[in-house]
Amino acid sequence: MPAPALQILSVNIGQPLALTIGPDSAAPRTEITGIHKQATSERVRVGRLGLEGDHVMDTRHHGGPGQAVYVYTQEDYDHWAEVLGQTLDPGTFGENLLMAGLESVDVRVGERFWVGSTVLEATAARIPCMVLAARMNDLGFVKRFKQVRRPGFYARVVQEGDVGQGDPVRREAAPDGAPSIGTTFDLWFSESRDPEELRRYLNYPLAERLRADIEEWLTAAKN
Repeated sequence: MPAPALQILSVNIGQPLALTIGPDSAAPRTEITGIHKQATSERVRVGRLGLEGDHVMDTRHHGGPGQAVYVYTQEDYDHWAEVLGQTLDPGTFGENLLMAGLESVDVRVGERFWVGSTVLEATAARIPCMVLAARMNDLGFVKRFKQVRRPGFYARVVQEGDVGQGDPVRREAAPDGAPSIGTTFDLWFSESRDPEELRRYLNYPLAERLRADIEEWLTAAKN
């Protein structure tokens, strides 16, 4: 059977909305978040910091040049449909682009995707947080997301342009030896990290936050 064609199924934009987070060790709190994303049928301009009209509220952990666009895949959603027993709407996980034709965990850092007139470069896995758990109305969803291991991936914008629903996608391989998105996801949760491997990963175009994490892990390993 031939591999499915790479294609954009949905372009999703998030507006600021209040979301109740918790409870955990403290009382529930309300945050304004852009995780609630809605599909648009219009073509959307993609700049260096992401999709025009999309709102990133938690700029400490999200957004920025290395995490300008969040991509999830239909294959990942299909797996969640089996796990949860229900079909989820595009944008449920806060992705900007829903892409068909690949498994996000197999994408490699540095892979490039020609989408419309835009070029994206994969940089890191999405790490789950309590905002996602609140979005899913499941306080255990962070653990569940880790176990299912279908993180989607962040991308930087190498070439600004525009994207639209139905756009075909052309994929260019990552540099030899680049870590997979699955590897970058597993690193976050690992209790033991090989310093030699970590140093090698710094040779690739990681997201800035992931690069900083790796440098911090290397520093800790020396102490």
